[in-house]
Amino acid sequence: MSLTFHWFLPTTGDSRTLVGGGHSVPADVARGGGAENTAGRYREPDLDYLVDVARTAERLGFEGVLTPTGTPCEDAWVVASALLAHTSRLKFLIALRPGLISPTLLAQMSSTFQRVSGDRLLLNVVVGGDPSEQLRFGDRVTKDDRYRRAEEFLQVFRDAFTEAGSSFTGEHYDVEDARTRQPGTVPPIYLGGSSAAAGPVTARQVDTYLTWGEAPDAVAEKIAWIRKLAADEGREVRFGIRLHTISRDTSEDAWAVADRMLAELDPTDVAKAQAALADSESEGQRRMRELHGGVAPTSARSLEVHPGLWAGVGLVRSGAGTALVGSHGEVADLIGEYADIGIEEFVLSGYPHVEEAYWFAEGVRPILSARGLAE
Repeated sequence: MSLTFHWFLPTTGDSRTLVGGGHSVPADVARGGGAENTAGRYREPDLDYLVDVARTAERLGFEGVLTPTGTPCEDAWVVASALLAHTSRLKFLIALRPGLISPTLLAQMSSTFQRVSGDRLLLNVVVGGDPSEQLRFGDRVTKDDRYRRAEEFLQVFRDAFTEAGSSFTGEHYDVEDARTRQPGTVPPIYLGGSSAAAGPVTARQVDTYLTWGEAPDAVAEKIAWIRKLAADEGREVRFGIRLHTISRDTSEDAWAVADRMLAELDPTDVAKAQAALADSESEGQRRMRELHGGVAPTSARSLEVHPGLWAGVGLVRSGAGTALVGSHGEVADLIGEYADIGIEEFVLSGYPHVEEAYWFAEGVRPILSARGLAE
């Protein structure tokens, strides 16, 4: 098996700390509190810096970069389009919310992006779990209905790429003769979700199911769940996982980095972030919060929820809240555990994103290659 590795575009900003570019957390937490904490450390997500990250990911052999969505981020489509001219091979895993755009318009955008880029588009469907953020977009559809809407959305979207086009009438969409300017390559569809409502849409419409980084036994349960649902539909689904990484020459060095990140967290910032995340409707977010309990301990190892899997990132960051931590060999071992249960794609990130990409690519990738798990 040759695993696929993607990196991450920090379109909320970047830093050496966990709060340097927050993801769906209060703005004062996202920027690391006072100026004394951020001076010379916070990196604005301007085009020059994002070009650095993208070119680094391409140079180091990552397949693509996840480009997130949400009001704390720069717009994913604008950023990815701007970066096309600065890259030649790198793919863009663009996150999007189905209810905020017409499926026909998305098909037009995606078809154009594919032709302009040479088929370098991947799509990450984000149904949405934060009620306050959904309301910022004027979206009052309930959580389970958002998943049903996403399934209709993806059916119209896929059919719009065909010669016949899409004519569809459902609960949320009513379209006639929806089509792109010319048939093209439908971008692979990624979706993550831990609630029951995520299963059917994944089984029928999704190419790769993404999970946040829980322990391998918990991930194996999700894989078995989705695999059974997909088999009942006569389909197969690939599986991916979203994680951060702190890889160093020795285990002690890696955990020292985690300890430093933990020590730099202000308990007030943690409390603010956890108060914001507690309102999430996301089952996956609830599971992330259960891993750390919402309080920062004095030792990073106290939040090691599986050998080499650290839950400390989730203290101040929404979404993916766990990191691979250890020596290059230990990180490779844990990646192997995930591969053994069926994970084929890894969407990784690290703080800061340029430097951490090198630690992983130069430290872990050669070990994986020697084991036959990476090219």
